[in-house]
Amino acid sequence: MNPYLHLLLERDFLVVACSSIAAFAPIITLGLPYMSSDRLAARMKSVSTRREELRQRHFDSLQQVGRKTELRSHPVGFMNRVVEGFDLRKMLESPGMRMKLARAGYRGEGPFVAFMFFRCAMPPLTFLIASAYLFSVNPLGWSVNTRLIASVAAALAGYYLPDVFLNNRIQKRRESIMRAFPDALDLLLICVESGMSVEAAFNRVSEEVGTQSAELAQELALTTAELSYLPNRRQAYQNLADRCGHSGVKSVAAALIQSEKYGTPVGQALRVTALENRELRMAEAEKKAHSLPAKLTVPMILFFLPCLFVVIMGPAVMKIMGYVK
Repeated sequence: MNPYLHLLLERDFLVVACSSIAAFAPIITLGLPYMSSDRLAARMKSVSTRREELRQRHFDSLQQVGRKTELRSHPVGFMNRVVEGFDLRKMLESPGMRMKLARAGYRGEGPFVAFMFFRCAMPPLTFLIASAYLFSVNPLGWSVNTRLIASVAAALAGYYLPDVFLNNRIQKRRESIMRAFPDALDLLLICVESGMSVEAAFNRVSEEVGTQSAELAQELALTTAELSYLPNRRQAYQNLADRCGHSGVKSVAAALIQSEKYGTPVGQALRVTALENRELRMAEAEKKAHSLPAKLTVPMILFFLPCLFVVIMGPAVMKIMGYVK
């Protein structure tokens, strides 16, 4: 018999081997889970770290894009003291005022306090200016009661001057956004269909469209940041639609919300909305083209027809009056 096999079959060797296995088996069983690496936890930790990095980068990009309009500004001390001292928030705040300020590009407590202050300060200021002009500089031949009524009317107009300024700002900002939005939507569709995620696509488009419309780039970058940290992604799309306040942006946000809710392909939803926005853009251009003849009627009557009459009738009039033989 083989001596090694004879050694393995000895009683003492078998007892020592079984004892060793029985001693080390519990140690190995209890220590093996601690020795293995948790790949899922490490991966989730890396994803969380990357998410925070993207969030910080998006906020930095927001500050770079919005150089002209600060995203968050702090209230001025004097204005804040006046608003808080007279409790103007309860008296002058109207529903949807903060959303109107956001649509104009003014976010945070600072613009809100400034708007409240000017809404309160403009009526007495315009009243004093109108009174000083009518009673001291040029009475215009009006009676005292008429001048007093005109001063009160100026104060009433001064109350609405901040709203007029805000609406004008909203209109200009919306025009800037919608002028670049169809191209941005096409770029977003290309990015999504190329395999990029929605967050990466929004980030890429915000970088590309910044030279054409800083306002749209700012809104897209803000949406990217909201997609990174909001628990409900649909809220980020809804916030984008509310801030822009245009039917085209609202349709895109609704398509993205439905895609997020029902799991439909995002590329297909963006393709349909891109086609709708192109048709809407063409309809707006056709509307402006159709209204052009009516707008040209008054300039033609005032400027072109008198010149034409002078050219046609001038020689005949001069001949009749004897200036030309």
